[in-house]
Amino acid sequence: MRVLLTGGYGFIGAWIIRNLLQQGHAVYVFDLKEDRRRLLQIMPATEAARAVFVPGNVTDLNALRHAIQEHGITHIIHLAGLQVPACRSDPLLGAQVNVLGTLAVFEAARLSGGQVQRIVYASSAAVYGPPECYPPGPLSEEAPLLPSTHYGVFKACNEGNARIYFLDHGLVSIGLRPWTVYGVGRDLGMTSEPTKAIKAALLGRPWQISFGGWTDFQYVDDVAKAFILCLERPFHGAKCYNLRGTVTTLAEFHRTLCQVLPQAEHLVTIGSTQIAIAYDLSDEALQRDLGPMPQTSLRHGIEQTVAIFRELHQQGRLDTADLEAPRSGPATVALEP
Repeated sequence: MRVLLTGGYGFIGAWIIRNLLQQGHAVYVFDLKEDRRRLLQIMPATEAARAVFVPGNVTDLNALRHAIQEHGITHIIHLAGLQVPACRSDPLLGAQVNVLGTLAVFEAARLSGGQVQRIVYASSAAVYGPPECYPPGPLSEEAPLLPSTHYGVFKACNEGNARIYFLDHGLVSIGLRPWTVYGVGRDLGMTSEPTKAIKAALLGRPWQISFGGWTDFQYVDDVAKAFILCLERPFHGAKCYNLRGTVTTLAEFHRTLCQVLPQAEHLVTIGSTQIAIAYDLSDEALQRDLGPMPQTSLRHGIEQTVAIFRELHQQGRLDTADLEAPRSGPATVALEP
């Protein structure tokens, strides 16, 4: 495959690049600027250099068309987008990047005349409403979409537009809805705090996770592999699927972290609010249509994250800027007393 990744220098993008290169695929990273810092945390510089940088703005249709034609792109993974805090503070910019940018990607693929065989794009669990809006038990993709943020609304819009591109033009696409993705390189976004807690505990620094309650912890390498499998496995249509990792409480995350890093017991604390997004999402449809999908246990995922952070620290390359950055709280509702 010759794969174009929009927003490929982000957290999930870096792990997708690592996996694609390991499998021998040609990788082209379409992004605003070349920033390999997340890549260099998880792979040698000589390997990271094999991913070709293609400068461009995801809202620029002509630049996307040129990149597809020039590099013979056969598949696209679309990750570019602004996250929850940015969409909250500037909804117009959020819509330009997240909605118009996604439309530009689909339009460029359509205009490739069949050269682009499939798009796999990042949606989000944020398309769902608060947990209390749904019945108990795992939710399928048929559950109502009731997003509580601009970001979630934009993602739901993208899912609808992907479906129309298939109905009108036969453009095959798969959307994936991650939840709390954690691992090395997770330094931005509403649910980045558990990863920051792992890093802080390793360094002997205190960290307060601002939210509590339940969530779905998904190890980043599993998520990266899921995106790639959705590029490769037989599929026809346009559908969006839930991802599922370990659905558990922040308290259980804290206990597991303490098993791996005992010092976390006194360094890491958790909040008392529930993120206002349904957390118990079924991946039965994804496993049925495109599975099996990899799943790393929470303990093993934390252990792998600690191992990489520790190696970077020993090399003097562990970036702590994310631990000092200003914090913006997640979209939450108060937990019942």
